[in-house]
Amino acid sequence: MSSFSIALSGLTASSSDLDVTSNNIANADTIGFKESRAEFADVYASGAVNLNNSVTGEGVRLAATAQQFTQGNISTTSSNLDLAISGDGFFTLADANGLVYSRNGQFAEDKNGNVVSSTGQALQVYPPSQNGGFNTGALQDLNLQTAESAPSATTSGTVILNLPASSTPPTVTPFNPTNSATYNESTSTTVYDSLGQSYSATLYFVQTATPGQWNVYTTVNGTQVGGAQTLGFSNAGAVTTPVGGVLPFNGYTPPDGAQPMNLSFNFAQTTQYGGQFAVTSITQNGYATGQLSTVAIDSAGVVSAVYTNGRSTTVGQLAMANFPNPQGLKQLGNTNWAETFTSGTVVQGTAGSAGFGTIQSGALESSNVDLTTQLVNMITAQRAFDANAQVITVANQEAQVVNNIAH
Repeated sequence: MSSFSIALSGLTASSSDLDVTSNNIANADTIGFKESRAEFADVYASGAVNLNNSVTGEGVRLAATAQQFTQGNISTTSSNLDLAISGDGFFTLADANGLVYSRNGQFAEDKNGNVVSSTGQALQVYPPSQNGGFNTGALQDLNLQTAESAPSATTSGTVILNLPASSTPPTVTPFNPTNSATYNESTSTTVYDSLGQSYSATLYFVQTATPGQWNVYTTVNGTQVGGAQTLGFSNAGAVTTPVGGVLPFNGYTPPDGAQPMNLSFNFAQTTQYGGQFAVTSITQNGYATGQLSTVAIDSAGVVSAVYTNGRSTTVGQLAMANFPNPQGLKQLGNTNWAETFTSGTVVQGTAGSAGFGTIQSGALESSNVDLTTQLVNMITAQRAFDANAQVITVANQEAQVVNNIAH
């Protein structure tokens, strides 16, 4: 009887609905998971010319299990390699079988320095270009085993301080850096040679017999570099000599085989006012060798390696992917999807550009499953299943009555 087959199709549909709902509930805590929705269609028999207006129908069928790519909640974490996409798009991952796509941003560094997912697929980035920017026509694994940041020798610096206008010339001469009686004031900073070795550079200030005129000496690693340099001030306390305020101290040869150091310090903002000797700031342009300290990823997906010497370099930019029809993507498990004919050809791009969301580092996108909605769906599917089972019971009773009449 058709009522049996119709009710049986209803049982099958309700069971499929329960399966989809159960899978959604099971993945309520799966990072990057996207819930699915069971979509059904009625079934009618039709001939070549359907002129029958009294067709009762053949039941129901599962038309599709449609994925729902709505945004999940974003929560913060303590790892810079945890990434969340706010908006459209997918991370691009690679393994031996090719490219796959994911919204699960739980990444970590493997033994080779590659940033990988929990299932071992490598996160893909666009490599930096030599002329700046990124080569968006190429993909490569994001690798954090970058070389050390090369050192840079100190060549110049800026000194901002105040020399007391009330100072008098030292009574002991000549200048001797080991004898504090031969100079009025001193201050130190750190400088670096071409191999990244650091040295203490000390500046000594000696008031001359001419008011407003000072001799400046420097030592590097305890060795005097160059001779006396003259620093002159106007009656308003501003530097007048030399013009521009730059004093050279050249000729220190580092003991480690580095290049000779030629230093110049800019004193243009130094003053000679009444009051005490006061150092505002001393800066210089050198730095030591740097070890990788941390990784920073901005909202556009640009990955920067930050080193212990304060320098940073760009490692790459996250390769984002999107599709004309994301619902057509093939689910592979492990919160990964693959491109299909139905999804359309992948569209590659960068975070924050047209059609792509932004990246949040130190955050993860939760499953978009709403448990309350799923529990309601489960109750509805259960009632539909019970009702269809009741239809089969009634149809069976009718069949028995007809069978008894026939006998």
